Amino acid sequence: MKSPIKLLAIGLLVACTPTSEKSAEIQKYSIAQFYENVSVGGGSFSPDESKLLINSNETGIFNVYEVDIASGEKTQLTNSTQESYFGQSYFPNDDRFVFSFDEGGNENFKVFMMSPEGQAKDLTPGDSVRNGFWGWSRDEQSMYMMSNKRDPRFMDIYEMQISSVDDEMPVSEIIYQNSDGLDVGAISPNERFYALTQAITSADGKMYLYDRESGEKTDISEHEGDATYNPQFFSLDNQNLYYTTDEGADFVYLAKRNLETGEVETVFETSWDVWYAYDSWNEKYRVIGINNDAKTVVKIFNQESDEEVQLPEIEGGSISSVNISKSENLARLTVSTSASPSNIYVYNFETGELKKLTNTLNPEINGEDLVEGKVVRYQSFDGLEIPAIYYQPKQASAENKVPGLVWVHGGPGGQSRLSYFALVQYLVNHGYVVLAVNNRGSGGYGKEFNHLDDKNHGDKDLKDCVAGKDFLASTGVVDMEKVGIIGGSYGGYMVMAALAFEPEAFDVGVNIFGVTNWLRTLKSIPPYWESFRKALYDELGDPTTEDSVRLYEISPLFHTQNVTKPLMVLQGANDVRVLQVESDEIVEGVRANGVPVEYVVFEDEGHGFRKNENAIEGYGQIKVFLDKYLKGEGEMETTASGGM
Repeated sequence: MKSPIKLLAIGLLVACTPTSEKSAEIQKYSIAQFYENVSVGGGSFSPDESKLLINSNETGIFNVYEVDIASGEKTQLTNSTQESYFGQSYFPNDDRFVFSFDEGGNENFKVFMMSPEGQAKDLTPGDSVRNGFWGWSRDEQSMYMMSNKRDPRFMDIYEMQISSVDDEMPVSEIIYQNSDGLDVGAISPNERFYALTQAITSADGKMYLYDRESGEKTDISEHEGDATYNPQFFSLDNQNLYYTTDEGADFVYLAKRNLETGEVETVFETSWDVWYAYDSWNEKYRVIGINNDAKTVVKIFNQESDEEVQLPEIEGGSISSVNISKSENLARLTVSTSASPSNIYVYNFETGELKKLTNTLNPEINGEDLVEGKVVRYQSFDGLEIPAIYYQPKQASAENKVPGLVWVHGGPGGQSRLSYFALVQYLVNHGYVVLAVNNRGSGGYGKEFNHLDDKNHGDKDLKDCVAGKDFLASTGVVDMEKVGIIGGSYGGYMVMAALAFEPEAFDVGVNIFGVTNWLRTLKSIPPYWESFRKALYDELGDPTTEDSVRLYEISPLFHTQNVTKPLMVLQGANDVRVLQVESDEIVEGVRANGVPVEYVVFEDEGHGFRKNENAIEGYGQIKVFLDKYLKGEGEMETTASGGM
């Protein structure tokens, strides 16, 4: 099924047509109004299936809420004002629930239990430890958790008996000790078998079957060439392991392995990556999520009738995730769109009733003023087809040309998707075209495309971003004298690479939590990344070997003398992935050139925004910067001080 990369010999593939009509009259909204939209997530059913446990940031920070399915009434269950709290699950047979949080974005998560009376209890005491809720045992007598408290480099799996949770000092027992970088992907219902994975390189891995009774680990992934493996679940009879893999193929598919015979068969395959799969409680339904050209497509199969379930059409959105209740009568649906925040619905399989439980769009915002992204493709410098998502402001036309922005996603290996992002909608609403580029090396387009940038970062992938300007020119609505580049995390690196290595390509750059010194970043990765350190080094380079020369050459920090265009940098003081010193040094270096630099540091954030107030301030100042240095309009609105 090897699918060769398509090199186009034709012109740009444009999925939008410029208009010569008078620019549309739309209302413009402030960044604060965009953040009065609500973000919701989660959706665990209560044991009696009358309520859903969800997460919402309607208070300005994420807290846990309970929604009554019948009435739609919502009750706030946690009241954090400092850290985002994320509900994980109700207990199997009562209304206690599990939630987790970290402190200031430090990524050392704690796991807590909350009683129906509102009493919180720390189930993972200790500092500087990374923990996570892993799920419930099939017999519903215990909880699985992962933690690196034994060894900061590796996540072990622990089991805590539910009956002991209320004890003064609950006891957890280690049931899988990860001493060799083999991470647990799935546990069989009888707790005998564990599916383990190991990253060999960024493109190649192994999968092992661990028999807890015998203590044996067996490689069940012998293969030729490169292949990755991701365990999904074991069958209820403990006879089969279901997993996703790209063995022998360019795209990921769902496979099944019989544990007794070793027989492997393909279960589900399509022309895109199968992202995830699971069976409902009694295996009546199978849910499969597909990454279909930057959009999640969910399929549900009734395994009793061997037919696909026809889910209801929901106007203005598509179903991106599903959680089926234990009775298999109800399904929580998350419905998303690139022009509005996601909403949660409940669907009744038996009656066909569909009930909307959230309404996340700020009533002050007219949804007609927002813009749906369009999937487009264009040729890069060498003819390679590059997928992207294009957002064209409604006020843009051939007679009213507007500035353009090339947006670069995080990663490496990430993907810009047809999902809602407040910053993008805010900028588009205020007259900026945005082209979210999925440069070579992005995920979702097959493993061959995904690995075209290995040890080539800051070169061909950067040229893909620069080639995005040709697409912008082809639309006929972009003022090509006003084109900037913006991105976060790895995308922030691409911003700095563009300004340092292609200094005339873009007129401004906005670096959001971006890498600037690969030598330091790769040496200072968090200890719990140890299990895939080798894979990371395989893709980017090992800073302790001769790769260090290339890493030096592609690190913008050592080439700041080339930067001549205005720069904005946003940084979290608690970021464990991109240390603040990275941004401090790049700002100092660029300022030494006499180049305008706006620098905003958030003392209570890590790698990205968790608090609405910080996002409002940071993203608001991005527009002020772009208005001044790209539009040339000066500071059009005031924002709070951000320590520039």
